[in-house]
Amino acid sequence: MKNIIAFAGSNSKKSINKKLITYASSLVGNAEENILDLNDFELPLFGVDLEKEQGIPENAHIFLNLIKASDGILLSLAEHNGAYSTAFKNIFDWMSRIDGKLWSNKPMLLMATSPGARGGSSVLGIAKNRFPFNGGHIVSEFSLPNFNDNFKDGKLVNDELNSELLKAVKIFQNNL
Repeated sequence: MKNIIAFAGSNSKKSINKKLITYASSLVGNAEENILDLNDFELPLFGVDLEKEQGIPENAHIFLNLIKASDGILLSLAEHNGAYSTAFKNIFDWMSRIDGKLWSNKPMLLMATSPGARGGSSVLGIAKNRFPFNGGHIVSEFSLPNFNDNFKDGKLVNDELNSELLKAVKIFQNNL
């Protein structure tokens, strides 16, 4: 059985991206899922002076080791002003100081959602351009627009979008 990690690039306790990632990870067959929450990996705001004075925090090492121990990654990015959330960017920066290829070429299903019609497409574009430089092996992607209309009771209610997600999950699963 494969071991996958799934997490939202958000520290919101009511994260719509965490809801999406939880649903998507349940669709991956023959895999043990480990759903991570950025709130469980508190880190100080990255800075080179802080790193020089105190070193790299243990939580960055722990999170990176979870990535390295997995067979695949499901990540749904929150979009804040068209880019990564601060919480995600911070853990990303800390981990990149340990290993510049932090994604370890693990198969990745990259997702985003938002309440709006663009479904986090700006942050997806940024990640698709950046992650390959950091060992990202994005095998499939999915963007969910209008979260509040298309996601209810823990699942996608729009059949067309659900079918699209199932295809993305299958591609991911076939690459594990």
